[in-house]
Amino acid sequence: MVRPLVFAAGTALTVATLSTLAQAQLFTLSREQLVAYTTQNPFERFPDGRPKVPDALMARARALSAEDILSVLPGKGFRNQYEDGFQLLHPGTKLVGRAFTVQFMPVRPDVESVVNANAKTAGIPRLGNQFAIDQLQPGDVLVVDLFGKKEGGTIVGDNLFYYVDKATRGGGLVVDGSVRDLEGLSQIPMPAYFRHAHPTAISNVMISGVNIPVRIGGVTVLPGDLVVGDREGVYFIPPSLVSEVLDKADETRIHDEWTKKKFDEGTYKSSEIYGSPRDPALKAEYEAYLQRRLAETRKGQ
Repeated sequence: MVRPLVFAAGTALTVATLSTLAQAQLFTLSREQLVAYTTQNPFERFPDGRPKVPDALMARARALSAEDILSVLPGKGFRNQYEDGFQLLHPGTKLVGRAFTVQFMPVRPDVESVVNANAKTAGIPRLGNQFAIDQLQPGDVLVVDLFGKKEGGTIVGDNLFYYVDKATRGGGLVVDGSVRDLEGLSQIPMPAYFRHAHPTAISNVMISGVNIPVRIGGVTVLPGDLVVGDREGVYFIPPSLVSEVLDKADETRIHDEWTKKKFDEGTYKSSEIYGSPRDPALKAEYEAYLQRRLAETRKGQ
């Protein structure tokens, strides 16, 4: 059974208001359901059950590339975690954070009237995009399924984008839909991935879920996934695989570092070094270099 929405920790609502919100009939996962969907999560959780990938691991993830992630996830059965084809607000800025998911659907009047009536009873004057935005936490990436909508599919303009930047402390935005006020957005340093820019305000849509599994292109995104975006596209990493991805990426980075050093020497042909050294002595040299650099890299982690 899908339960009514409850707010994440950090909001200023009273217990009485939270109880009343149970009548709002927005759809979300209960804490128990969200824990069940993310049972392999090895980290702490937000009070609502959303996995909380540690800040230290998110800092390490800023060095990840799409290729680093690709080397791990498909082998674990996660073949549908990458999406591209976005416009990038700041192509040189890495996107890293925890997924906070929101789903919209096209307006259906009979459904919308019930949702809005219940929201009014709960003391929510307007049930729109700001209802979800106001729940964001530091380190979140706002991940929005707006079903690719262009006109009227604008999740934020520059003012709300500025609020998201402050609330998430620069976390980011991924929207399968649109943004507006692109000139204003470009002055705010937070990374954003979007399908379209359009001058219209958000319209003819209704919120159908907050912190539930959503679809972004060909990817199913769960609340708490580690979101990593670069110039190529966006990866959504299950929390259970974050540490493995990061450790594998350390090895790949050191391998590339050693390979380029050997190329700089001008002594070897590329096939003698890359992808793995042929000569046993070179292989031993690389293994020693790898272990030394791993120890240096992970010292204090």
